Amino acid sequence: MGAHFTSLTEHQQLVFWADLALILVVARSLGAACRRWSLPAVVGELAAGVVLGPSVLGQVWRHGFAWLFPVDKVQSGALNAVGWVGVGFLLLLTGFETDLGIVRRLGRAAGSVAAGALVVPLVTGFLVGRVLPEAFMGPKAQRGVFALFVAVALGISSLPVIAKILSELGLMRRDFGQVTVAVSVVNDLVGWLGLGVVAGLAESGSLSAGHLAVTFASMVVLLGGGLTFGQRLVDSVLRVVRAHTTAADAHLVAPSDAARLDPVIGALTVTLIITLVVATGAQAVGIEAVLGAYVAGIVLGRSRFQHPDVRPYLQAVTTSFLAPIFFATAGLKLDLGAISHLGVIGWVGAVLAVAVGTKFLGAYAGARLGRLERRDALALGAALNARGAVEVVIASIGLSLGVLAPSAYTAVVLMAILTSVMAAPLLRRIVAGWEGTGEERERLEQERLLDTNLLVRPGRVLLPSRGRPNSIVAAQVLQYSFPLEVGVTILSVSENGQEPDLDPLVTVFEGRDVEVRRAAGPDPLDAIVEEAKLGYELIGVGVSDGRHDGSLSPMVEHLLDRSPVPLVVVRRAPGDTRATPQAFARALVPVTGSPSSRVAQELAFGISNRLGTEVVLTHVVTRPEGHLDKVSAVLDHAAALGDRFDATSRTLTRSGPSMGDEILQAAREADADLIVLGAMVRRVGGRPFLGHNAEHILDEAPTTVVVVTTPDVIPDADGD
Repeated sequence: MGAHFTSLTEHQQLVFWADLALILVVARSLGAACRRWSLPAVVGELAAGVVLGPSVLGQVWRHGFAWLFPVDKVQSGALNAVGWVGVGFLLLLTGFETDLGIVRRLGRAAGSVAAGALVVPLVTGFLVGRVLPEAFMGPKAQRGVFALFVAVALGISSLPVIAKILSELGLMRRDFGQVTVAVSVVNDLVGWLGLGVVAGLAESGSLSAGHLAVTFASMVVLLGGGLTFGQRLVDSVLRVVRAHTTAADAHLVAPSDAARLDPVIGALTVTLIITLVVATGAQAVGIEAVLGAYVAGIVLGRSRFQHPDVRPYLQAVTTSFLAPIFFATAGLKLDLGAISHLGVIGWVGAVLAVAVGTKFLGAYAGARLGRLERRDALALGAALNARGAVEVVIASIGLSLGVLAPSAYTAVVLMAILTSVMAAPLLRRIVAGWEGTGEERERLEQERLLDTNLLVRPGRVLLPSRGRPNSIVAAQVLQYSFPLEVGVTILSVSENGQEPDLDPLVTVFEGRDVEVRRAAGPDPLDAIVEEAKLGYELIGVGVSDGRHDGSLSPMVEHLLDRSPVPLVVVRRAPGDTRATPQAFARALVPVTGSPSSRVAQELAFGISNRLGTEVVLTHVVTRPEGHLDKVSAVLDHAAALGDRFDATSRTLTRSGPSMGDEILQAAREADADLIVLGAMVRRVGGRPFLGHNAEHILDEAPTTVVVVTTPDVIPDADGD
């Protein structure tokens, strides 16, 4: 017998779509207004629910309110379902932004803040619940259970609201922002567990120790399992998807828009499926599904096989549609008429004062005990005060169980909205003009720099090798030019059936995450290209001290032709037979103002930052009528980039008919032991061509030469 599904009637569907349209218009409009008033959009989105609820629309236009939001479980359930999908997506994105490395580094502080921000409000909330008038208690409430409900409502914060505020204010990557998210997760875990305990007491009058133990164990499995074997499983799945959904091979000149979207669609589909599976599993074992979505976001965001465009797509849908619906629906049940009596208003004010004061005091004290700066402690107290929709859920459950009276429900929801409104401007005031500690400023500046770089970016680099000395030089260049947070995969390429000894390469990458893989398949060169499609930032490759028959090597020619990512070709100095070269003292970089020149500068500046190498930024004027002001601007821009890298650099201008010859002469005069240049790949005579200047320098330079190329291959002029 087939399953029975209850569908919305024609009228219910009409109301449902009208509700979505109206809520979205009001939420987005109020959100935009709040941004103009220097408030986060989430404040306006929360206020939209109050405007559309019984407190405003219900008073101004009763008939319209009754038509839009009828007392119908099916109707309200459909609207709430959209809202819960929204909060799930929001927490998925929050997981993407959670940096466990920062949380671990600040572990002591996070632990003490979590304890203070929980214990003080919980204890005080329980005491407040013991003295609140009976008018706040529901018809089925016992005083002890009622007090526990109040304690839970005052004790926990709202991770979705906090995440939205931090994100909109650009504070998510700050140290206190990461601690706030970590503490909010603990708050939510304890809060949902406490809610389950209190709800169980309200329904049965007794507490099951077995149920409590299962819930605790489920949380441990969700967090611990997700970050260990769950991470490996997600990496494997995303790796397979990325290997089979590529936008286009590098030799294709103009892949279609649909082809470019294929990898994003595949990765996005897998991301959503994994999130829904983890959320379902969490809900099945008694943990809120949205917390499962958060853990899924952490795991998916940490995977090096995740497509970088997945997050922007999720962000767009969540910010423009799902999140506003969720935040607006949180206030729809708020009825200010339930607290219109002066005595009730006084108690509501007392509850609000206790909620704000104890959360702030607990978080501040915990932060100071955790040896955080005073401004960090103040910011944590302000951010963690945002309660948001979690309290609405608690209040709704308390109301449905008969533990909370309508006045208590309104008090809790009003407290949630007001604390969320207060948190943003208070937080903005606290952090105004304050950039954190020196270590934090350095980390944030490096993150901003890496995000704007073209080549030296966060991610992972690939180094295919047959174990020859040339690869050691390439490994050293990569080791010096990239931050230690960037991982390396060494791809073993066998020769005559013999696997090379790659231990010397692993030794070069000291302090870095190093993975050694074997180039599988009948053609190792194709295996390198396929591996490069799995989310690497670039390929590094070492070559011999000269070109033979017009080419660098079969491997390099193949990669120049097919690589989907930038290629860093390292040719060691001719005649250098040392196992590892000495540290580079002086690097010469040709500067032209082009993107290919920019990537060469980034690599050289990275080396300078690590080794103190002097970078000689050289511009060659090949035409007498060249504009000196333009030359100066190009060099000044390059020097400014060097300053951002904290590199040592100086500028040099030369003139002559041949750029290649002038660069070689400048390198000799500067006593440079390294030349770094960018090149655009062309196809001439059926083979990739780096340009006359680059190939001339590769042939003639007596020093180590690094050529950085991009995968945008210009088609053969002969039509090959």
